[in-house]
Amino acid sequence: MQSLRWVFSILLVLSFFDMFSESLPQTTSQSQTPVCSEADRAALLSFKARILKDTTDSLSSWTGSDCCDGGWEGVQCNPATGRVTGLVLQRPDRDSSVYMKGTLSPSLGGLQFLEVMVISGMKQIRGSIPETFSNLAHLTQLVLDDNYLEGNIPSSLGHLSVLQTLSLGGNRLKGQIPPNLGNLRNLLQLNLARNFLTGPIPTTFKNLHTLQSLDLSFNLLSGLIPDYEGQYPNFTFIDLSNNQLSGQIPISFFNLANMEDLSLSHNQLTGKIPDQIGELKSLRRLHLSANRFTGHIPISISKLQNLWYLNISQNGFSDPLPYTLSRGIPSLLSIDLSYNNLSLGTVPDWIRSKQLSDVHLAGCKLRGTLPRFTKPDALNSVDLSDNDFTDGLQSFFANVSTLQNVNLSNNHLRSDLSEIRLPDGLSSIDLHSNQLTGSLSRILNNQTGSFLENVDVSGNQITGSIPEFSEGLKLKALIVASNKIVGQIPSSISNLVELEKLDVSRNHITGTIPTGLGLLVKLQWLDLSINGLTGKIPNSLLGIENLKHANFRANRLCGEIPQRRPFNIFPAVAYAHNLCLCGKPLPPCRGKK
Repeated sequence: MQSLRWVFSILLVLSFFDMFSESLPQTTSQSQTPVCSEADRAALLSFKARILKDTTDSLSSWTGSDCCDGGWEGVQCNPATGRVTGLVLQRPDRDSSVYMKGTLSPSLGGLQFLEVMVISGMKQIRGSIPETFSNLAHLTQLVLDDNYLEGNIPSSLGHLSVLQTLSLGGNRLKGQIPPNLGNLRNLLQLNLARNFLTGPIPTTFKNLHTLQSLDLSFNLLSGLIPDYEGQYPNFTFIDLSNNQLSGQIPISFFNLANMEDLSLSHNQLTGKIPDQIGELKSLRRLHLSANRFTGHIPISISKLQNLWYLNISQNGFSDPLPYTLSRGIPSLLSIDLSYNNLSLGTVPDWIRSKQLSDVHLAGCKLRGTLPRFTKPDALNSVDLSDNDFTDGLQSFFANVSTLQNVNLSNNHLRSDLSEIRLPDGLSSIDLHSNQLTGSLSRILNNQTGSFLENVDVSGNQITGSIPEFSEGLKLKALIVASNKIVGQIPSSISNLVELEKLDVSRNHITGTIPTGLGLLVKLQWLDLSINGLTGKIPNSLLGIENLKHANFRANRLCGEIPQRRPFNIFPAVAYAHNLCLCGKPLPPCRGKK
């Protein structure tokens, strides 16, 4: 969502360029139109020379003497002066084969009239951010996110006095955040997320009074959250999640009347949530999970009339839940109270009767029969794992037609799989560590395989054999470990071409390993251990080049282990307790040196 904010801001600037060019008088002839400045053209070609490979094919258009004729992709000019004012090169999609490989040329710092620089999502642009960028006195947008930039953030970027957007997220930048960035008095958006930045949030940031959006998430920042951050009147977005910040939430935070999205999750924050949280009247999303908060959930949270996402999981909040929640938070769509010190007993009526999309109540000491939601029309994700439910599995799936993800693992559910009818469209189901019986064929068949992607029914008492698989199934993870499954692995398993994880360990499976298993080229995890498999490990498995984990332990396998990576470098324990496997990493086969 935050990346859309950067794109929107950039589009506004670019549309301004278009309007500016259209509003110019058209009295001059085509021959009088200024061509690209030779100095700017040389700077751009120097950048192109530093890009060793360009699979985006953008730079192939950089030919000819005029970089302002509209033919140079990503280059915008002022038509009155012929000076380059914009350089926008964004990877068009998430395809990993589309990238630029090389470094950023310091020559870009010579584009004296540049207002917008966006070189984003190129993945393989390495090296440091050139110090010369501090010469770009007219720059309002600097977006270099999702590359592979290294080293420190140049403190000289603090000289860019008119800068409004600075986005360096998704690189490999390290060191502390330069205090000089506090000089950027016109800054509206600052994104330094997904790097390796350390140290505290600079005290100089108290000068950034115009700041609207701050994203420092997924770094290694430590220390306290500065109290001055509550003094920014225009703040709408703060994400400090996934760092090592400590202490309490500053009371001044709750003066941010325009705040819409606040994320402080996955830190080391302590104390209670202050009652003043009810003052954040504009708040839509609140992420406080995975900290060390204690005490009760404040009653004032029910005053957040616009709040639709609430995640306070993995803390130390205790009973009781505020009674006002039953009639408050009218906009709420997603709630996560998992893994606190709550003993709810049953799913509260106000949750069962509210039209929610996500209900996550894992580890809340729930018991008895699984709940029936009275307004399930929009229900998308349910997590009731790590509780003490015993029955109600059949009726649970009866009225949740929109459900896509469900986790009911680590309960005491007793049911026969043959009595379950999964709703069409269910993508992920996790029922591991219950007391389920019956055969897999009810939940694994050609009908369910058209929508199921992840299935985990390990740690139950399931019997029968692994069913046959037809073509066109979408399964990415099939985990049936620790059951009582018999028979062979069907050769039709080769039809699961999307499969990334297969775990059939700790069953009673016999027969040989199908050679067609080697056709599952996306497989990353394979566990066939503790069964009764015989024969060899087929060399066809060498076709699985991305395999990161494999385990063949405790079967009745014999013969030479496939002698190429990764099979000959997996640890020896992955092949232990078989009849007569040999070859690296085990001793050589008899008759071979």
